[in-house]
This record gives sequence, C-alpha cells and structure tokens, in this order.
Amino acid sequence: MNKRASRFLAGPYIIWMIGFTVIPLIMIILYGLTDGNGSFTLANVAAIATPEHRKALLLSLGLSLASTLICLIMAYPLALILRKRNVGQGSFIVFIFILPMWMNFLLRTMAWQTLLEKNGVINGILSALHLPNLTIINTPWAIILGMVYNFLPFMVLPIYNVLIKIDDDVINAAQDLGASTAQTLTKILIPLSLPGIISGINMVFVPALTTFVISNLLGGSKILLIGNVIEQEFTKGSNWHLGSGLSLVLMVFILVSMALMAKYDKEGEGTAF
Repeated sequence: MNKRASRFLAGPYIIWMIGFTVIPLIMIILYGLTDGNGSFTLANVAAIATPEHRKALLLSLGLSLASTLICLIMAYPLALILRKRNVGQGSFIVFIFILPMWMNFLLRTMAWQTLLEKNGVINGILSALHLPNLTIINTPWAIILGMVYNFLPFMVLPIYNVLIKIDDDVINAAQDLGASTAQTLTKILIPLSLPGIISGINMVFVPALTTFVISNLLGGSKILLIGNVIEQEFTKGSNWHLGSGLSLVLMVFILVSMALMAKYDKEGEGTAF
C-alpha cells in the first residue's frame, strides 16, 4: 500500500482525533489557564490546594488506590487460573468477563444501587434469613465496590493477555531446576507479566480517579470525589474556568500513568487483546 493510500485511509481517524480529542484538550487548557476576562492565570489550577478541593482529591486518590489494589489481588490469581486451563482468547469463559462491559456503565452501577439500598435485594434476603442488614450504601465502601465491579475486567484482561504469551517451557525449566511454586510465581511469572500488571493498574486507576457517576449513585451525592467537584463546576456552577483548572491537575496523574505504561510496556503487550 503506497503512502498516498495510507494517508487517505488515515484521514477519517485524524479528523476524528482532531475534532474530539485535540480541540477539546486545547479548550480545557485555555479555560483552565485563563479567567473570565481571558487573562492568563494559575488560580484555577492552584484552587486544588483549597481545603474542600484537596479533601476531594485525597479521597479520590485513596479510594482509587484501594479499588486498584483489590482488582489486582482478585485479577492476578484469576488470570493464572485461566492460563493454567489453557483458556483461549476466544473462549466462552473469557467472553463472560467481557460481557458485562457490553452493558451500559450507568445501568451496571444503578443495579448495585438497587442491591445495596436500605430496602434493597440484599437486605431483603438478609431480613428473610433473620440476619442483620447491611448499611454499606452511601459509604466509601459502596463506592469501592462499584469501582471494583465496573473496572475489574480492565485488570483481568491485560494480565491474562500477557500470561498466555509466556512459554510453558520457561516455567518447566524453572521447576526442573528446583524452583518452588512461590519462587516460580515471584521470579518468573510476575516479572514476565509486569507489562500486563502496569497496563491493568493504569486502566483501573485512571477511570477510578476521575469517576463521578459511581460516587453519585452509590455514595448518595454525600461523598464528593474530585470528579464530582469538577462535574458540578461545569454543570451546576457554570464555572468552566475552575472546572478546567481542576481537570488539568487530574491530567497530570493521567500523564504519569501513561509514562509508566510507556516505560514498562514498550511493546504494548498488556493492551493488545
């Protein structure tokens, strides 16, 4: 395929990227670094240091790190089991993990709201069994649960995608040389699957840090994360400059995540599925 044909085929993608990625980013930067009069200012970015914004950012970081760690602890053993059973990428079991991602994100979260609410399904079952009810709704634990449920597949798939590429002969050689199961895991599997781990961490941490839907529904709008603050500045406060400035702070975390992915997953092994 000649260069002219390649450029022609890439044209729609370039137009899409410019219209829906580049231009919005430029607008966010312009709004974030200017005030209502169009003058340059760093006040919108510095507003992250105010007590209410700092509290929302720290809470977002804490819940995001907790949900990412839980996803990693759950996903790695599961990916190992799938690899051990020689489950292919087109397997029905893998399809089951992908299937929830086809459902609308909002509907998935609202389903958990119905399950966890005071008179919800779970408490109804507990009451029928004469057990104490759960009061998890509108708490940070409910938000973590929603994050783990929604983002767990994004941790499983990159790790699994890397693990299935590890040659069995490498593992057999380590075992023949006397390596225990723990040594094989820590010395062979985990180092070789590091690109998938880093990719999975990024794919969970970034959306968890920026989410506002999960905290709105499962936190009852009582727990404000930094995503909620930004969303309110754009929608309720109509302060696009402050909302954009706070968004620029989150972009720093996203850029750091991208840098880590570029460092540890140079060939994109953890993202190609």
